[in-house]
Amino acid sequence: MAKARAENAYAETGNGDEPVLQVRHLIKHYPVTEGFRRGAAVKAVDGVSFDLARGGTLGVVGESGCGKSTLARLLVGLERPTSGAILYRGEDVTRLTGRALKAVRRNIQMVFQDPYTSLNPRMTVGDIIGEPYAIHPEVAPKGDRRRRVRELLDVVGLDPAYANRYPHQFSGGQRQRVGIARSLALRPEIVIADEPVSALDVSVQAQVVNLLERLRDAFDLSYLFIAHDLSVVRHVSDRVAVMYLGRVVEIGTDEEIYEHPTHPYTQALLSAVPVPDPEAPGRRGRLVLHGDVPSPAHPPSGCRFRTRCWKARERCAEETPALAVPAAFREVGGPAAHASACHYAAEWGERAGRGDRADGG
Repeated sequence: MAKARAENAYAETGNGDEPVLQVRHLIKHYPVTEGFRRGAAVKAVDGVSFDLARGGTLGVVGESGCGKSTLARLLVGLERPTSGAILYRGEDVTRLTGRALKAVRRNIQMVFQDPYTSLNPRMTVGDIIGEPYAIHPEVAPKGDRRRRVRELLDVVGLDPAYANRYPHQFSGGQRQRVGIARSLALRPEIVIADEPVSALDVSVQAQVVNLLERLRDAFDLSYLFIAHDLSVVRHVSDRVAVMYLGRVVEIGTDEEIYEHPTHPYTQALLSAVPVPDPEAPGRRGRLVLHGDVPSPAHPPSGCRFRTRCWKARERCAEETPALAVPAAFREVGGPAAHASACHYAAEWGERAGRGDRADGG
């Protein structure tokens, strides 16, 4: 029974519906040449599996270089995986080519991180939003495209009269709204949002996040939301996946991850989230990680987090932990949808010499 719960941990969608997207053992390695010889490969994404429920939002968090953006590019087809499967409604899109691939890509769109470089400065906003119709003319006849563009501008909170303006005439938040409108032009089922608010002012971030939430409900979208800001991820996501050095180290519902984190890396990330009252009773102390993130071309043996982990023991160097339901959860009949890749997943704050608390605890 426990084994079955562990094997299915990453496959839980949270609402019982058939997932619209399934990722299985996805790998992307970039070969590195040293002189005239091929050296070690950079393991940007190294065995990632998860499900995305229809109408749900999966938040993906982790440090820079953990593979989040590479994962996003793989899902939208901008990169080809080294191995693994990406199943859209049960069909492996990594095996598709030509028209079949084009048809699937219409249903998986992307909002890019930088609203300044993701829009062509020589095209008007109307042409940028309407460009997908030129690639997929079956979606909208020529005579109807101008009307649809103006409707999309209105949907994202911009004046339809702005269609004739150029990107440099907009603020950063407005440009990101243009990018969101472009991603909706083909009426996709899935939107991959790669840190869509990280380049925006704090005062604008909340507006864009609220817009994305409203559009998810209005268009029945499924989001994969990538971000550094754990507070933003918690606000928009119903499930959260934590990545470290190319792998998912913990996954579960937003409440489980934020209230009962079991992986040391997740605990350290959450301890760094600012809170209104750091002196409040029950506030967890800051867990400070020592050392740098290892090279993805030469990751540590066994558990990749062990070189920075205060729980690390000899077993961690010899055996790679599987993404499975923690033993403590199994003993009390906890949620099978919560999985952690740690041999010693336990309660907050247990440490064995490598981790320190900023509060001295």
